[in-house]
Amino acid sequence: MATSDNTDDINLQNLKVEESTTPKSEATSGAASTDKAAKSKKEKPKQEKPKQEKPKQEKPKQEKPQATAEAPVEELDFNRSQEEVVQALDQWSKKPSTLNKPKPDEKITPKADARNIMITSALPYVNNVPHLGNLIGSLLSADVFARYCRLRNYNTLYICGTDEYGTATETKALEEKCTPREICDKYYDLHTNIYKWFQLDFDFFGRTSTQKQTEIAQDIFWKLHKRNLIFNQSVEQLYCDNCQRFLADRYVAGICPDLACKFIDARGDQCDKCGKLINAVDLIDPKCQICRSKPEIRKSEHLFLDLPTLSSDVQSWFQKSSTTGHWTNTATAITEAWLNEGLKPRCITRDLKWGTPVPLEGYTDKVFYVWFDAPIGYISIAANYTDDWEQWWKQPNKIELFQFMAKDNVPFHSVIFPACLLGTQDNYTIVNHLSGIDYLNYEDSKFSKSRGVGVFGDHAQHTEIPSDIWRFYLLYVRPETQDSVFSWADLMSKNNSELLNNLGNFINRAIAFCEKNLAGKISDVNQLETPLDQLFVAQITYELNAYLEVMEKTRLRDGLKCVLRMSRYGNQYLQLKQPWAKYKGSDADRRDAEISIALALNLVYLLSLVLQPFMPTTSDEIRQQLNINESVYALENAFRCYLPAGHTIGQAKPLFKRIEKALVEEYRLRFAGQKK
Repeated sequence: MATSDNTDDINLQNLKVEESTTPKSEATSGAASTDKAAKSKKEKPKQEKPKQEKPKQEKPKQEKPQATAEAPVEELDFNRSQEEVVQALDQWSKKPSTLNKPKPDEKITPKADARNIMITSALPYVNNVPHLGNLIGSLLSADVFARYCRLRNYNTLYICGTDEYGTATETKALEEKCTPREICDKYYDLHTNIYKWFQLDFDFFGRTSTQKQTEIAQDIFWKLHKRNLIFNQSVEQLYCDNCQRFLADRYVAGICPDLACKFIDARGDQCDKCGKLINAVDLIDPKCQICRSKPEIRKSEHLFLDLPTLSSDVQSWFQKSSTTGHWTNTATAITEAWLNEGLKPRCITRDLKWGTPVPLEGYTDKVFYVWFDAPIGYISIAANYTDDWEQWWKQPNKIELFQFMAKDNVPFHSVIFPACLLGTQDNYTIVNHLSGIDYLNYEDSKFSKSRGVGVFGDHAQHTEIPSDIWRFYLLYVRPETQDSVFSWADLMSKNNSELLNNLGNFINRAIAFCEKNLAGKISDVNQLETPLDQLFVAQITYELNAYLEVMEKTRLRDGLKCVLRMSRYGNQYLQLKQPWAKYKGSDADRRDAEISIALALNLVYLLSLVLQPFMPTTSDEIRQQLNINESVYALENAFRCYLPAGHTIGQAKPLFKRIEKALVEEYRLRFAGQKK
């Protein structure tokens, strides 16, 4: 018979326990008690206190296969103060808030009594297939944050769409011997299908090749022109005599003119290796990308945006936005570098056919340059979503704008686009929070469609790995502070340790125990008297608030690690309480076991909430096993008692599958690309 729960003998304000997410069998641990578990812990040699999870992104290590057999041992502290315990218990007993859900087909518009959040992710080029780095760099990150905001009952609009105008589309159309419109239609469908598979939950996914885009872009142009912020200038451009056309930037490739770089395949607008912007005429040994002949330099008349005149306005706006909002260090550093160097006039027109037409007489044979035109796509996509788009885009005091992108897109969103909007004096909403992150590389190289290196969106669907696992791992290695690496060995390790042995283990053991031993019934846990139970509620409340803090700052990778930490505490709590032993004992012991499991299952429900932004399918599966068919409650600042006494849970099923080394080796070879 199990001994009674003597937790009073334990220093509950500083209780440390070792993680063991693979529980002992009930047969071998039936006589163990919380008191004995704590005493056996004291008798062990003192272990080093674990390092706290740091935001710094380290390169994933190639872990040994045996490292995935068990979750890593971590020493966790149940060390909340008595004041925190009292506050947590006060919140625990309050009724959870329900989740607000828009009506079917309801257009989301700003509300007077809500926090209004608009979210955009960098518009993907329509002419190519996005790879994993593209996904985590903007679209997936924005999706996670949008899902989080909805759980918080913020009034949230998440918009995105394909960037369809410009040289890249014309080039692709030439390659595939079709029209630019046909290219856009083909790849819009391809992008849409990929994002649907990855469960990106846009409120609207549009495109830039629309009449609304023309109307709004030309309106912005005329307002800038009226304020004398547009001027014309003769420009030296590369002209291909063989093709009989001026070559736009992406029609040209050559050697990077930067002496420290000299990359042999730099494009006419930017070097993909060093990242510096380039004037096409400065390329060394340029070649026409259409016919491979050497172009000559000729002059052409173009329109320029007078950025120097707008410099002080941009500086003032940036200082306010970057200090009051949440900007990543990467975004701030890039913007400061541009501003410190001094803004220069920037050409906003190109000699192309496919694009937003320039309405000014004498320039009607030209189109707007994609980096003047494309960011306006955020506005036109909103306008295609709702006729009330100005409520989102022309009420800056009522709207918070979050934008997500990789670092190469930062200056166009933090300098050029804001300059255009400020220059109109039309009271536009301008970005408040800019999450510009670094690059995700693939194994020991970069993603390359031409060389077949890396996993692209359409590839991922044809593996045995579910989209939730892709989402999980990409967010786990999200390059928030420096470039990071996608590693097959690390994906296997994180799946088998963090998901299978930690998160999945805790959820399965709690649900399975209740189902098999307690007839699936939840006990009443509104009043908690045992110190360890009280401390558990306080600790989870603390971890929940740590999660909310980093998520509000768009530190999504840290948010995911907070989720995993909560489940570790759940495993540790069960190890200390040992309900598998208690439920066979006295009436008091059985009651203690019922309370322990009920508390654990309430944490399981909370995990379904905090996990939902990252792994939506898994979140739904958890609620189904709890016999809750939909998300009922909002995500609040406190751990609540979500499951009422008497609620009957569903059936326990494994949430995750082990990924074997043979499988990742197969995929490593499949996506390794062409051998030299």
